[in-house]
Amino acid sequence: MSDVTRASKIYLAIKSEGRKEAVRREKSLILRQLTHKVGEIPEAKRQQIEQLSLDQLEALGETLLDFSSLNSLIEWLDLKAIE
Repeated sequence: MSDVTRASKIYLAIKSEGRKEAVRREKSLILRQLTHKVGEIPEAKRQQIEQLSLDQLEALGETLLDFSSLNSLIEWLDLKAIE
């Protein structure tokens, strides 16, 4: 394996790991914001949030500002589950 190929593989691995860390941090921030906004989130709903795609997570981050209760979050998650 050439040095360039090896360096490329290492770069891609680091880039992938960085992206995973960024998504993990975004999920953590959104969960904290949701808890602050609507109160304690049931474990089943937390797990559902953990499974959201990056696009869905970003949409949730914007939409959570409009939530007035835990029911608002649950309704949003239920709608995303059937999309």
